[in-house]
Parts: sequence; structure tokens; C-alpha cells
Amino acid sequence: MAISDSAAYAQMSRADIEAFGAELDSIRSDIEDSLGERDAAYIRRTINFQRTLDLAARLLIAGSRSRTGWLVGTVSLAYAKSVENMEIGHNVCHGQWDWMNDPEIHSSTWEWDMVGPSAQWRYSHNYRHHVFSNVLGVDDDLGFGILRMSRDQAWEPQHFIQPLRNVLLAMIFEWGIALHGFYSARDRADTAAGKLDARQVLRAKIGRQLVKDYLILPALSRRRWRRTLGANLTANLLRNLWAYVVIFCGHFPDGAEKFTADTLKDETRPEWYLRQMLGTANFKAGTVLAFSSGNLCYQIEHHLFPDLPSNRLAEISVRVRELCDKYNVPYTSGPLSHQYLQTLRTIFRLALPDTGWRGVRSALRSSWRNG
Repeated sequence: MAISDSAAYAQMSRADIEAFGAELDSIRSDIEDSLGERDAAYIRRTINFQRTLDLAARLLIAGSRSRTGWLVGTVSLAYAKSVENMEIGHNVCHGQWDWMNDPEIHSSTWEWDMVGPSAQWRYSHNYRHHVFSNVLGVDDDLGFGILRMSRDQAWEPQHFIQPLRNVLLAMIFEWGIALHGFYSARDRADTAAGKLDARQVLRAKIGRQLVKDYLILPALSRRRWRRTLGANLTANLLRNLWAYVVIFCGHFPDGAEKFTADTLKDETRPEWYLRQMLGTANFKAGTVLAFSSGNLCYQIEHHLFPDLPSNRLAEISVRVRELCDKYNVPYTSGPLSHQYLQTLRTIFRLALPDTGWRGVRSALRSSWRNG
């Protein structure tokens, strides 16, 4: 069931919560004070690596005469797109590198390689999701409007097909994110002109992305345009699937709690920290997997400090885990496969009424009578 009082759930006194928050503030301060050229070099090196890999993959796809060459090029392109999406685009748009004052690597100017405009995503994600994480009826990312992810969400007959919806969402994840950002921008606009502008911004970005991936780049391959078109479609699909797995494993496995709107009433900064801790989950990763996931294997640390550079989350996680042990706060983590299987189990379980198959029969009878 959703949590209405984070402090009571964690069995923490007011003094403990304040001390817990102060120690997290200290971690933030230490990281901010230590940011420097080493971090700036990291993001520049990452961008150069991603662009080089992207170019090399496209040349291999267009130039190779073998299926193996096409396959290696396509997988390399998918990896380059994943790095651009998560380790670069997601983190730059969070403002993690704004302290560099580099206009080319800044949250206000970066446009990522997806159909959704980054400006619309920044509001729906950085504000609606990160500020109100896992709060029922407030955080639009909780099920993305199509999946029932908590028993506190009323069951409806449409939820029968949510396992299928889940598969479709994974395959077209970038489109789901684009629409998610658009709806937030549209609902935020208070005039008809503002709503129309949000629609035009989305249409323009979709047009540019489709023309680039499915017209210009295939045309540059001349007689081999089919190879490039197929590679772009496949790479985008693989990128979508990977991004979906990473995001879902950070928010929906067992231990990632949900909250009622009551938790927001007079919520202090330390209480916000606590809600972020309770509402997110990590998955275990080495250096390569962490980089490949945009360091979102450290989803707990990312939610505590969304604007701190991703390359520092590993060291932050050591201190956060020590704090959790000190204050007896749950720290949810596990292997990637384990976290995802738990998420799938939740999706399938909540596709059914809380009363189980008896509720299914009742719903079917009701639908038959009404139909």
C-alpha cells in the first residue's frame, strides 16, 4: 500500500530525519566543492567517444558487404545511441554539467537524438517526476499513464492488457517519452496559443528526427539505402528497449515504494530526501554496465542529487549506503535481471483485480451485461 507518512514508515524521529538530511546536504556540498577539470574532461571525452562510435558504426553499415559487418555496425550504432540518450542527453538535460558554463554542454541548449523535444521532457521529468517521485496522482511517470503499478490505483478492465501495453511501450519508448513530455507542456500552457505552440514544437522535432534517420542518412548510402534504413530502425528499437529496462528497474521493483499526496503536505527537504530513498532502487553494475546505463544503476543517488554529475554517483553511493546503515533506512538494490523480473511480476499481477480471478469473472460478467 502507498505510504502516507515517510518518517513513520522508516521509523525515524524528527531529530533523526533532520540529521539524515544534514548529512546528505554535506555529501552534496563535498561533491560540488570538488568538481573541476577531471569532471569536465569526462563529459567531453564521453561526447567524443559517442560521436566517433556513431560515425564508425554508420560507415561500417554502409560500407560492409557482409551480414556480420551490418550486424556489428547496427549493434555499435545502438550502443552509441544509448550512450547519447542516457549518459549524455539525460544527464546534460538534468543540468549536471551547467557548472562548466559551456554553451554546447548545457541543459538549456542540448537537444538529444530522440523524437521528443528535450525542453518538453525537462519539465515533465526534472520537475513533475523528480520533485514528486512516486506520488500517486501527481508523478506522471508512475506507470506513464498506461500501466497500473500500485494497488492504490483503481483497477479497470483495460488493465487486463497491460502486459501487452508494457511490451509495446518498451518497443516505442522514445515515442512514449515524447508524448509524455508533450502532454505535460500542453497541460501546463494556460492559453490556446500556448497549447498550439507545444504541439508545433513536438511536430517539428518529430519531423527533423524522421527526416534524419529515415530519409537523409539512407539517401547518403545511395544503392545501399535499405541497409542503412534497416540499421537505423533496429538501432532505435534496441536503444528504446535498453532505456526502458534501465528506467523500469530503477522505479518499479520490490522495495521502490509509492506514496499518497499526504506526504507532500509541509514536506521538508530532509523528508524529501527520505521519500527519494524509499521510492527508488539501484541495480548492481560494474564500470561498463554503469556507463552503458547512464549511471542510472545508481537511481537512488541520482534521485537524491539529480543535478550532480553522473560520473560521481559511484563514489556518492558508498557514502549514501553508509548513511542508510547508520539510520536503518532501506537501500534497495539487486542484480539487473532480478530487479526487472520483479518489475514484470508487478505488471502482470496488477493487470488483474485485487480480488484475483474471482474479480476477473465478475468484471467479465459486468462487461457482458453492459455490452
